[in-house]
Amino acid sequence: MPTIINNRFIIIYYFILQFIGIAMFIRTVLLFKSFDQLDIGLLQILQIYLIGFVYDFITGFYFVIPFILYVALIPNKIFVHKWHKYFLTISYLFLIYILVFNVFSEYLFWDEFGKRFNFIAVDYLVYTHEVINNIIESYPLIQILSLIFLISAGITYFTYQNIITNSTPFISFKRRIIIGISLLLLPVIFFNLFDKQPLANISQNQFNNELAKNGIYSFFSAFRNNTLDYEEFYKTIPLETVMPNLKKNHGFDGDSVKVIQKSGEELKYNIMLVMIESLSAEYVGAFGDDRGLTPNLDKLSTQSLFFNNLYATGTRTVRGMEAVVLSVPPTPGRSIVKRPDNHNMFSAGFVFKDKGYENKFIYAGHGYFDNMNSFFSHNGFDTVDRTDMSSDEITFANVWGVCDEDLFARTLKEADKSYKKQQPFFNFIMTTSNHRPYTYPEHKIDIPSHTGRSGGVKYTDYAINEFLKQAAVKSWFKNTIFVIVADHNGGSAGKTSLPNWRYKIPLFIYAPNIITPSIISKLSSQIDIMPTLFSILNFNYDSKFYGTDILAENFSERALIGNYQKLGLLKNNKLVILEPDKTVSEYEIVEQTLYDVKYQKIKYLDKDVEDAVTFYQTASYLYKHKLNRWHSSYNKIP
Repeated sequence: MPTIINNRFIIIYYFILQFIGIAMFIRTVLLFKSFDQLDIGLLQILQIYLIGFVYDFITGFYFVIPFILYVALIPNKIFVHKWHKYFLTISYLFLIYILVFNVFSEYLFWDEFGKRFNFIAVDYLVYTHEVINNIIESYPLIQILSLIFLISAGITYFTYQNIITNSTPFISFKRRIIIGISLLLLPVIFFNLFDKQPLANISQNQFNNELAKNGIYSFFSAFRNNTLDYEEFYKTIPLETVMPNLKKNHGFDGDSVKVIQKSGEELKYNIMLVMIESLSAEYVGAFGDDRGLTPNLDKLSTQSLFFNNLYATGTRTVRGMEAVVLSVPPTPGRSIVKRPDNHNMFSAGFVFKDKGYENKFIYAGHGYFDNMNSFFSHNGFDTVDRTDMSSDEITFANVWGVCDEDLFARTLKEADKSYKKQQPFFNFIMTTSNHRPYTYPEHKIDIPSHTGRSGGVKYTDYAINEFLKQAAVKSWFKNTIFVIVADHNGGSAGKTSLPNWRYKIPLFIYAPNIITPSIISKLSSQIDIMPTLFSILNFNYDSKFYGTDILAENFSERALIGNYQKLGLLKNNKLVILEPDKTVSEYEIVEQTLYDVKYQKIKYLDKDVEDAVTFYQTASYLYKHKLNRWHSSYNKIP
């Protein structure tokens, strides 16, 4: 009987140990990187590493399934041959390279999002051109890949010297199959016992939970569970209750619309809506930040309707677009913008079009990314993106798109075209400069290009000011309202699963000939932007918007925040969170600053939970059953 050291399966066991060691290493690195954000104590550290070990062990066996099959099936005569040992060494190097590459990838992903690989990482696989070029432009890739190779080669050489060269086994086919099947049974058992890493929920501190996970496991779990059906995964209330709640609280349901009737003449002002990439409140001086990154927006806050208590619905650009254009809560899983069945939605585009507006979605990058062009073009907009810009219109660009100045220059041209046709216009403009790799034209601001988010923020602030100055000399300026808002926060990491302070974003409504400046501090959401704007325009329309006019005296203050799994309702200084295992929790906000929030978990109130479920369950139900679409029976598309 072969000993364990020259049992050919020793290479599998050895790889599992190295897998666990590498996984523990990255966990430790990330722990020290986020040390000040953790709940630290002996018990907490033990939980992180013990649960982490379980998931590392599980993932290691998933990872080597093909290797187990190969080692079990290859005949003894081939396995012991010298050339095969070289082949085995090269194969081993390939596997170790993947693991070391993952260490660097996880570190960079954590640096950006404060999380292990998740739904965002899965999404990025679809857009390899943008993502790979973003990495190339952001990091010294050749040096990093070379370092990864050297580390991987060192580990593989050690393995070759101590395991592969000393392994000269002869083991019967029957025994190989028995051992192989035994090893393959472990992943089957793990698959049926564990899903979505429930063991990793060890703390109310989200950083602790993320560290207890394994990044590779997280990635494939997110890939497998990237579509979430609300009724299957979340707390529900019978439709006989929840739909009347929708009608009572929001004025419409699946069978009716909310009739918005205003007195007086409708005002056909032009609208320039600028959605700024990743502009959290934490970067804006008007909210209290003292780094001086947004001097122009800070000044604009005194010249506009400045909404200083408004929240993004999610952590991705498409969530911001969905919230503003459709005025709906964030349904779990993918944003509606990215779903295939998203045409002819009840959208602001169709409302504007019904009023005779020319609508354009103007994007700095390639509009196929995140399905943007498809979504906008089927919901009342024409599209203009990087592919429509001539070479002389592009003075600077990176992988995500042309610089903000070039984008705004093209926007001014599009506005001129609409004005020449004597047609009111609604332009939805999406910027990209405040995004990694944070590159922009030099000598525009006092922060060099490619040095971090602070430069991206300050350059965007500069570009917006230049845009407004250039617009001010246009004939259409005096009849134009500028709406400036962020798509989402600059980062989603936080101690809690939904750190609400990170979701706070600025909103400016600026029109010096139309708008009287004021600060609006009502708790509100991105879904309220269009109803508020339509109220300013004095529009009469039938609505299926969840949002309402923030400026109305009877406005009900609340905000909806979520990620791809957790759904939250922020109201009356409390946060209700609905989770995809049908559980509910409620927290009271004890203290909140621009950069942090402290919660205290409380026994949830049925009324608060019912309010949250009404928002999210009905939004999912209406979408699933195509009841939030644009119908000619209550509005006419010209």
